[in-house]
Amino acid sequence: MNFLGQEPLPADVARRKLVGRVLFALLVLLSGLVGATAGLLLVYSTNLPQVEQLEHYRPSSTTELYDDQGRIIGSFALQRRVVSTYDDFPPVLRDALVSIEDKDFYRHSGIDVWRIVGAAYRDVESAGKVQGASTLTMQLARNLFLSPDRSFHRKIQEALLAIQIERRFTKQQIFTLYANQIYLGHGVYGFEAASEFYFSKPAKQLSLEEAALLVGLPKSGLYYSPIAHPDRALKRRNLVINSMLEDGKITAPQADAARNQPLQLNLAHDPNSLAPYFVEEIRRYLEAKYGTDQVHQGGLRVYTSLNTDLQRAANHAVLDGLAAYERRHGWKGRLQNVLTGEVTLANYQHPDWDDDAGVDDYVHALVTLVSPAAAAIQFGRHAASLAPADVAWTQHKLQDVMKAGDVVYVKILSLNPESKARVSLEQDSGAQGSLLAIDNASGEIKAMVGGRDFNASKFNRVTQAQRQVGSSFKPYVYTADIDRGATPEDTILDGPTTFQTASGPYTPHNYEENFEGTITLRRALAQSRNIPALKVAESLGIKTVIDYAHRFGVTSNIPAYLPVAVGAADLTLFEQTSAYSVFPNDGVRITPRYITKVTDYEGRVLEEDYPEVKDVISARTARIMTSMLREVVQHGTGIAAAGMKYPLAGKTGTTNDFTDAWFVGFSPSITCGVWVGYDEKKSLGPKETGARAALPVWMNFMKVALAGKDPGDFQPPPEMQANAAGQKLDTPDAAPGADETH
Repeated sequence: MNFLGQEPLPADVARRKLVGRVLFALLVLLSGLVGATAGLLLVYSTNLPQVEQLEHYRPSSTTELYDDQGRIIGSFALQRRVVSTYDDFPPVLRDALVSIEDKDFYRHSGIDVWRIVGAAYRDVESAGKVQGASTLTMQLARNLFLSPDRSFHRKIQEALLAIQIERRFTKQQIFTLYANQIYLGHGVYGFEAASEFYFSKPAKQLSLEEAALLVGLPKSGLYYSPIAHPDRALKRRNLVINSMLEDGKITAPQADAARNQPLQLNLAHDPNSLAPYFVEEIRRYLEAKYGTDQVHQGGLRVYTSLNTDLQRAANHAVLDGLAAYERRHGWKGRLQNVLTGEVTLANYQHPDWDDDAGVDDYVHALVTLVSPAAAAIQFGRHAASLAPADVAWTQHKLQDVMKAGDVVYVKILSLNPESKARVSLEQDSGAQGSLLAIDNASGEIKAMVGGRDFNASKFNRVTQAQRQVGSSFKPYVYTADIDRGATPEDTILDGPTTFQTASGPYTPHNYEENFEGTITLRRALAQSRNIPALKVAESLGIKTVIDYAHRFGVTSNIPAYLPVAVGAADLTLFEQTSAYSVFPNDGVRITPRYITKVTDYEGRVLEEDYPEVKDVISARTARIMTSMLREVVQHGTGIAAAGMKYPLAGKTGTTNDFTDAWFVGFSPSITCGVWVGYDEKKSLGPKETGARAALPVWMNFMKVALAGKDPGDFQPPPEMQANAAGQKLDTPDAAPGADETH
């Protein structure tokens, strides 16, 4: 008995009470934990996205542009992505991804508890945040619905979403969503787009080492980029291969062979680089009609009129023509040197190098070393050298032409697999050129070159530059006259004349500063005599001539004063070229078109374009004018093209002080226009006429455009058909002449 007189409790009873109290406390604590957990789950699950959305989910897709043969010529995208099915991803890629990212992918239900516990323990040890334990499903949930920040809140939401996704979708569906969604560096999303970007082939054709390289990129497309950091990419690739070996997905010999392979990329060319001015015209049209979001995310399929082969020929023709012009006018120097500020030879990058250049392309290159014997240059991953003989045309010594750090302009003559190149030194003094080619029968634009370098200037000199057209305007004058009853053999006096105009007396002259006396209209046009053209225009009335130009499709405003007859009018190359196509089309104008069809992501046709046809002049007038324009090529200012052995016709154009050089001409099947000049309207130099500066570009293009094809023939006008049947047409011989100015 104790001092209070109470009997002590038996020991077993005391223990039972203590155990009861402990159990009660544990139950209370467990209830609190369950309640807190339930409360947290309720909080974190509030406003979670509905995974049912994935049933109708379609990721942002690339809009692709195709040429007239179904070849890709451009694309628009916020994210470069090609949406593929599960079967499009080869087993080697699927095995590699599961091995390195989520070994239990096909067994877990969205989360891997033991991985999370292990990762959490490591994070507690390092006082970090939860990381490194996400399954493929959790990564998919994060990429689709959540922010990339690393926090417990986001991690719990990620797990909850992953469980919901696993309940609603099959493993194949989850894998496919992930494989199409994941970012893999350089603006590329999804393994199909990555395979095409890094290796220029579909994912189905990936080798083991290629698949392992791509699978290593989800961890960080920037850090492990095989382009920017090949050493890191190689280590990451081999880590993936080792993981596959540990999982029994590949054999030891396969792993050894794959690890021993060097990184071998075959980067895809930017399709937009072939016809950037044409693609830009398409973009503007599509965005105006369908909106920016639809164009850059909607996966449209745009079938265009362009022909890849003709576009490539047009690019080369313009650049070769400008290079010939530059050499005629000597070395000007004024090279940019980049060794200023933070720029070094090692870190310099030119926009030309963003896409792999090919043979016959022109690029800017960096001079890395100069000695009396040679200069070493680099462009992208390619290296080349220039010897004294390569700069002989400049009439300067090699060391006087360039120094280390200079940026030079070169033409690529050859390339080899070791990234060695052979180049020629060229010059870019600012001269520009443009070219437009249109199919006569359909009005389809087959080639468009809007300038020397789209990276340097987005200004399209085909559609946006209004330049004086010189004597290329004269066909409208003679068309109006022929259409009103004149014949090519009518005569006119080519002699000194003063015209009385509203602004006062106007005394024109011919380019050659001489006069031929009485000549036929045919010869006047062929030799581009100014006085006869002005006399014809005055007799018709200049407003009548301007009206004919507008009937041909010219939309620019043309002032009603007499010098317009010899080219004092500002028009675009687009207007002139499309107008000239009326002549080989028997007087019918077919409105030029860029697009033939547009479909949406599912293949539904959104628009289908058909030619717009309009009668402009009679077939008789068109055929007579064609015969007169043939005379320009056979005996007149365009005689340089006479040796091409195709039925060709056209007209040169040169403006005062040689600021603009034109040649617009056609065969029975295609019409092509060329302009050469400076943007600031300065002189090209003495005697840089349309025949000298523009016609060679036109010829080089037309040789390719007509090669191996039936050239057809022009239809003769009725009176010439009669003469072919037995009558003799008396046409005076026309000696070759120089070009003209108004």
